[in-house]
Amino acid sequence: MDGVHKSLARRPAASIFIKSAFALSGAFQERKTPAARRCEAPVREAFLTDSVSAAAPSGRPVVVLENIRKSFGQLEVLKGVSISAKVGDVVALIGASGSGKSTLLRCTNLLEIPNDGRVEISGEEIRLESRRGVRAVADRKQLQRVRSRLGMVFQSFNLWPHMTVLQNVIEAPIHVLKESRAAAIERGEAMLQKVGLYEKRDVYPSFLSGGQQQRAAIARALAIEPTVMLFDEPTSALDPELVGEVLRVIRGLAQEGRTMILVTHEMAFARSVASHVAFLHNGQIEEEGSPQKVFGEPVSERCRQFVSVQHHHH
Repeated sequence: MDGVHKSLARRPAASIFIKSAFALSGAFQERKTPAARRCEAPVREAFLTDSVSAAAPSGRPVVVLENIRKSFGQLEVLKGVSISAKVGDVVALIGASGSGKSTLLRCTNLLEIPNDGRVEISGEEIRLESRRGVRAVADRKQLQRVRSRLGMVFQSFNLWPHMTVLQNVIEAPIHVLKESRAAAIERGEAMLQKVGLYEKRDVYPSFLSGGQQQRAAIARALAIEPTVMLFDEPTSALDPELVGEVLRVIRGLAQEGRTMILVTHEMAFARSVASHVAFLHNGQIEEEGSPQKVFGEPVSERCRQFVSVQHHHH
């Protein structure tokens, strides 16, 4: 965690108040470290297996990714991937490290700009253009508007260390959404109540456990009242005994019928909480469908192996 604090300390103060809705969380995302990638130890609490009976998803897709391609230098990480989420869907992206699932998630809010393909949020296509052969967002205003509908939770908690938990949570509503301080505080406190951190609202992040920091980060993402919540391996940087408290919060959001896209290593959790699962391999979706189908009777040999190996690890 200290590394994150130090890297923040080096940034000019002005950048802390980035006026994009991504002041939320995107500003401080770093690339994955091997430590963060490591598979978590078992989490055997009963909540992993209780099935979520959320309201049936309605017919309107709120996220559409179509034929997404993404290369980093010579390496093609996504090779034409399409996926969508309707209102109330919980889409779990699973697969080995390097399969492209986190990159796909990061294309959803344009933290990564796809080299090809379409991204549509709430029926609005994000306009991309080529500048000197490089694809870029055509309209920053549109990007900000679209991003304000997406709450993002990263692997590393990315809370601002110089602000209390409540200050972290009300920052974007006040500075990005221009909400009144009183309204932001009222909703911020409600969100902290939801994640079980109301008592810690005036504490600085460095005094919290990793699980508490991640729950605070979830409250911060919820505070902009997003249409869709995006989770990028939200438990993989946590000590094993803290994983459960974060998964419990995410399960609660699923039960409320929130639309979510979740990249996770927690197979039992994905199986019980997702309405749709996509198994990525080598930059493509190799298997997708209901959790029962993908975990119970996968057609792809590779998916079958992945699921059974993961299952035995846990």
